[in-house]
Amino acid sequence: MPRTHQPPSPAFEAWPAAPLDEWTATRETLHRWTQIVGKIRLARAPMVNHWWQVPLYVSARGLTTSAVPYGEGTFEMEFDFRDHQLRVRSSDGGERRVALEPKPVAAFYRETLAALEALGIEVAIRPVPVEVESAVPFPEDTEHASYQPDEVHRFWRQLTSVQRVLTEFRSGFVGKASPVHFFWGAMDLAVTRFSGRPAPPHPGGAPNLPRRVMVEAYSHEVSSCGFWPGGSAEGSFYSYAYPEPADFARYPVRPPAAAYDAEAGEFLLPYEAVRTADDPDRVLMDFLRSTYEAAAECARWDREALEIRDERFVAHR
Repeated sequence: MPRTHQPPSPAFEAWPAAPLDEWTATRETLHRWTQIVGKIRLARAPMVNHWWQVPLYVSARGLTTSAVPYGEGTFEMEFDFRDHQLRVRSSDGGERRVALEPKPVAAFYRETLAALEALGIEVAIRPVPVEVESAVPFPEDTEHASYQPDEVHRFWRQLTSVQRVLTEFRSGFVGKASPVHFFWGAMDLAVTRFSGRPAPPHPGGAPNLPRRVMVEAYSHEVSSCGFWPGGSAEGSFYSYAYPEPADFARYPVRPPAAAYDAEAGEFLLPYEAVRTADDPDRVLMDFLRSTYEAAAECARWDREALEIRDERFVAHR
């Protein structure tokens, strides 16, 4: 039987323009939806240091929990930002879907729990959003109800490109480093390097988030970087150190568009400066490497022991 001709798929725009003011309502709704799914993972996954058991991960179609233990099997929840479905799959072969379309957070919450129940998965979460000023409980939230598929798809394409560069950046470190993961609390994609030294207890301060969460997240000295849809017209890259060492803010970093924000306590680089560059990957990598150097040099990390300088590894990249 002859093969059916398939038309070529449209070009994948690696660094799309994504003005924040064009999808504010959708972003606020999606933020809460990701928190619902993230809290489900939190409820069922074993505790891991720095809360590494709670984030989502960029997938080939959107954002996924990865496999979550349940009984003698597992389940997975994936936001499919191509077909715009939340796919809930269990290792026994069961699957349910929740449509990603304009609907209140309260409706998404009910439908998601119903999908889990239909698969025989019991989960109880604290149904209140974190790290947002307006912490209306999910079952009562009828205000946030927007969903623009094209804008969400564009955001996922941003995350896909950022994930690629952050993964390459992570590969240059032999010390303890986090996965590249999406923290649904702040809606940011991040990777964190550790010096190996303990840090003073974090003072907290994130809205509607217990201080103990921050104390565990920052129990050890870090240099952390990532991307979030905020801080500038199309989102921002950031990099900070905890605890912040002396002279960190004055360290010369690249590219010229990057600057230290005293209020935020971190270096920021507008997404637009990367998107419009001749070589976006290189510009972003310059920012990641130079801001890490700021933390490592100012805090006197043992860089010789922590960084990969072996040519055998470099040859494979």
